[in-house]
Amino acid sequence: MALDDIREFMKESFPQAKVEVLAVGDNSSTLRQQVDESHLRPGGTVSGPTLMGLADAALYVAILGEIGLVALAVTTNLNINFLRKPLADRALLAECRLIKLGKVLAVGEVTLYSEGQEEPVAHVTGTYSIPPRKDELSA
Repeated sequence: MALDDIREFMKESFPQAKVEVLAVGDNSSTLRQQVDESHLRPGGTVSGPTLMGLADAALYVAILGEIGLVALAVTTNLNINFLRKPLADRALLAECRLIKLGKVLAVGEVTLYSEGQEEPVAHVTGTYSIPPRKDELSA
């Protein structure tokens, strides 16, 4: 899938996801999300749901990059390990790599960073269910 096609799909299908798709292809994706006050929890740290949402979007985009625009591919499992406090004044970066892409399941991992920092803030693994293609339903 072309990067511009995926960007447009995400914008139209998920307008609530304020993520920027930086790269997609080769069983991977890279996304960026600007952090603002709405993403912070008490104490000034980036919330867990913000980190999980970005990781989930990175997995979804990596999968779409390989199988095409399949809106009904859905998360079946998402596990996150919070490693260190993200910087509240920096954007978040998500680097995803698909580990397995089968006909019905995809498994990947995402490493999250505060922009400009070398040490990751979280490590995520996730599984997606891929719906059967129309030609597979009639077979």
